[in-house]
Amino acid sequence: MPLLRKINQVLAVLLVLLVCLLLHSMMLRASTQPRPGNRKSHSGPAQHSHVRRLEDNVIPVIICASEERMGATMAAINSIISNTHTSVFFYIVTLRDAVKLTRKYIEKTKLRDIQYKILEFNPMVLQGKVKPDSSRPDLLHPLNFVRFYLPLLDLKHKRVIYLDDDVIVQGDIKDLFNIQLKAGHAAAFASDCDLPSTHVMVRSIGMQTTYMGFLDYRKQQVKDLGINPRDCSFNPGVFVADVKRWKEQKITKQLEKWMEENFRENIYSSAIAGGVATPPMLIVFHDKYTTLKPQWHVRHLGWSPDASYPDSFLQEAHLLHWNGPFKPWNYPAVHMDLWEKWFIPDPSGKFSLTRPDSDG
Repeated sequence: MPLLRKINQVLAVLLVLLVCLLLHSMMLRASTQPRPGNRKSHSGPAQHSHVRRLEDNVIPVIICASEERMGATMAAINSIISNTHTSVFFYIVTLRDAVKLTRKYIEKTKLRDIQYKILEFNPMVLQGKVKPDSSRPDLLHPLNFVRFYLPLLDLKHKRVIYLDDDVIVQGDIKDLFNIQLKAGHAAAFASDCDLPSTHVMVRSIGMQTTYMGFLDYRKQQVKDLGINPRDCSFNPGVFVADVKRWKEQKITKQLEKWMEENFRENIYSSAIAGGVATPPMLIVFHDKYTTLKPQWHVRHLGWSPDASYPDSFLQEAHLLHWNGPFKPWNYPAVHMDLWEKWFIPDPSGKFSLTRPDSDG
């Protein structure tokens, strides 16, 4: 009997230990699952499966965040989430030295609850494709070329939205995302000839709206393209992309081909085109893109500190773009109030507004 009692005691202890182990395992598994309120995601392979599960439930937006313009990126993000009830997932692309600043700007502000992933862009992919240009060196920033390299971002989505950092979204981003792309088209852009209300402003500031303003038609390589110089151009600062078609059509390789051609022969430059990221897109997507509704890309707000749009027109715009040298976080610029209402102060103090009565 004493032996049987000891065996029963040992079995009871083992049973208690087994129950404890099961409880511990259940608690550990629960603690490693994403909490409903924890909507953050950072770069790294550990988040890839989580992003994949989100694919059908969110609108993916790609936006770049440079150290010197971090406040612009955060204002754009703030405007997007403030004007939609749809879940948005942000792929924030930056360089290695700005990763910590990007994360701090989000986690220490009202943006802490956004869904996002920080991606590092490797500037080495641009070697031999971009050369110095003194007219506007800011246009040669590596992040200006992220839009060429969507496949490198390892996106788990069939469709994405790309936005420049100098935009404000006043409409519901869901409406932009849901545009129907025409058969065979890998992207949708806004044509430079589709917004009659901007024509007076465009003429007054000398902006170009045709291919003649972006390519050097004296060069044989450009002539051989057979593109009419009077064809309407488009702005690649806002577009919707079909990622699968982008890969199938080898868009990135085509863009790199023209970057390398320009590196050798200088068939376009920032002096001609007001930027070196636009001409390759114009060549590759000529007559091969779907047109966005004009209200989804009201642009040229940054090309003059004087020329401005009527307030009534701007209120109807779904997206505002301060493309050009006069940015709304600096001074002088136009329609600064429409940008500043979405601005979130930098918790690190590195990004500040430049205003007539400020020293920053």
